[in-house]
Amino acid sequence: MTLLTIWLGTLIAGIGSVWIAAWLSFGVLSRYTQHMLSLAAGALLATAFLHLLPEAFEGQVGAQGLFMTLLLGLVFFFLLDKAELWHHGHEHHHGGGHGHEHHHGGAHGDGHHYGEAHGHAHHHHGHDHAHAPTGAGKWALLAGDSVHCFGDGILIASAFMADFSLGVLAALAVLAHEVPHHMGDLVVLRQDSDSRQTAIVKVSLAGAVTALGGTVGYVLVDALHDYLPYFLVVASSSFIYVALADLIPQLQKRLSARETAAQVTWLAVGMGMVMLVSQLAAQHR
Repeated sequence: MTLLTIWLGTLIAGIGSVWIAAWLSFGVLSRYTQHMLSLAAGALLATAFLHLLPEAFEGQVGAQGLFMTLLLGLVFFFLLDKAELWHHGHEHHHGGGHGHEHHHGGAHGDGHHYGEAHGHAHHHHGHDHAHAPTGAGKWALLAGDSVHCFGDGILIASAFMADFSLGVLAALAVLAHEVPHHMGDLVVLRQDSDSRQTAIVKVSLAGAVTALGGTVGYVLVDALHDYLPYFLVVASSSFIYVALADLIPQLQKRLSARETAAQVTWLAVGMGMVMLVSQLAAQHR
């Protein structure tokens, strides 16, 4: 039964996020997608600090060992980021024949793109494209997505193995932060000859790898059940790193008071969403 819930949670997070991203990217709500960054950051931080870490510290493992795991986890995901295997801010600059660059993070305020926005428009993060990505570039993007989704699946499985409601929260947090990530991927893939449907299918296949990660996570955690608190702390370090290193920096642009208030509001909505789901789950135990 636990494995079935893990499969369901990982598929919702992995593939459901692609479908939501497609709906937002190609629908009338595309102008509001920048708010997803704030919502995702709030959901990730609330899940890590209010649920995953407290659950880990309820075990019999010493606090020093768990804090060391948290520290090493943050360093580990930083190194994965440097290797471009865990990075959410894939920055794809492409002329697309329109005479201007699209920044994969809404640098022009259109909300269609998702990526780094550190306050300077000329900060290039290592893979700039003057034109639409080549076939090899597209497959490299999808391969990186698959690696990341596989890791997300392991993290979700760890949460479900600890507690059902914790797994639901982890799956929702992953869903929230994968939506803007997949929106960027869909935009990049469509710059080439891919149709909308083809781009959605390709990114959905990468998202489906989350279920494979969930299966591997189930086997690992089941075999190493005594180390479950450490798995939860590693999941926390992933959520914290993504929120603070990828999402929050994109929200630190100089904005008007109204735009800043909107960011704070959506950040609070993300946190509130996690707390609401947690309370509902607790009432139905």
